Amino acid sequence: MFDFKNSSIERFAGRFNIEGNILSVERFGSGHINDTFCVRTDKVGGKSYLLQRINNHIFTDVEGLMANTEIVLTHLKQRLADLGEADIERKTLTLVPTHRGELYYGNTEEGYWRMFILLEGTRSYDIVETPAQAYSGGQAFGNFQKLLADLDASRLVEILPHFHDLDFRMRNLREAIDADGCGRVKEVEDVLGYIFEREEDMRTVLVMGSRGELPLRITHNDTKFNNVLLDQDDRVQCVIDLDTVMPGYVAYDFGDAIRTIINSAAEDEADLSKIGLNIPLFRAYTEGYISAAKDFLTDSEIDSLIHGVYLLPFMQGVRFLTDYINGDKYYKTNYPTHNLVRTHAQLKLVREMELHRQHLTSILKESICA
Repeated sequence: MFDFKNSSIERFAGRFNIEGNILSVERFGSGHINDTFCVRTDKVGGKSYLLQRINNHIFTDVEGLMANTEIVLTHLKQRLADLGEADIERKTLTLVPTHRGELYYGNTEEGYWRMFILLEGTRSYDIVETPAQAYSGGQAFGNFQKLLADLDASRLVEILPHFHDLDFRMRNLREAIDADGCGRVKEVEDVLGYIFEREEDMRTVLVMGSRGELPLRITHNDTKFNNVLLDQDDRVQCVIDLDTVMPGYVAYDFGDAIRTIINSAAEDEADLSKIGLNIPLFRAYTEGYISAAKDFLTDSEIDSLIHGVYLLPFMQGVRFLTDYINGDKYYKTNYPTHNLVRTHAQLKLVREMELHRQHLTSILKESICA
């Protein structure tokens, strides 16, 4: 593993085509995957930069990852220019090449590094607190998909294969059950019963896709609210964290966003009675998303959105349970049953959603007709 204590981060920043001399390099943000640093220079009125060390243990195809990023950013900038948008450099991320004109620098020993221009005067929120914020989040991701709707998804590499593939996740679960390396299967038989009972219904998006009813789009695949940058007045600036951008179905992005904002409790809440639905935030996000996306969505895609709402927390519950059965090897845990608690919390959220299926569906329909 790369040792930051004994290495000069400045020398990696110096590999890139920045303006001025480096004054400081400091850790930046709270991301858990990549290591990020803010680079400031002595250039008066000049730019500041974000230097990132890519986690190549998760993103093993660094070349493909950076090719995806360049393709997407180039297309976004061109689409914004075609629409006559002003200040485009603040509405998308901008890669900074190395002195050799490459998208990244690195090797297996030093790690893999890239750089973006820092968008000053922006902020993000880890938690959606108001309907206005939820609306902005929905609008941001809807517009992101809209701008990329005419870009051929086959041009992008599938950086994390089978990431939102329920069949793949269920195969992993069954393999964990068969191995039962930690002797935990017996204690979760009731949870497994519920999962297998609901499995076929949760395959709806996959089935629609396999029938050719859903076009393969370019999707973000990590639609947390903190991946939307806002200005000081909480207006949308741009969508960030493009590492998981790859071919997918729009229902995945919609469902994952709803999963993270609709829950009235924490993702690992042990008291299931506290888990409910924040309907006003669901309505606001849905209205924001549909306002931006309805012009390009097909009727089948619109129909698939509600299925994505149930699917994503269900699939996350499957992943937590698989990791619990395997001995907690993937997700970080704070106590022995943490992954099991997370599983119960996600599946309780699914049950709450299904209890309110008619209401959630009606909100979607109202948003389409608005």
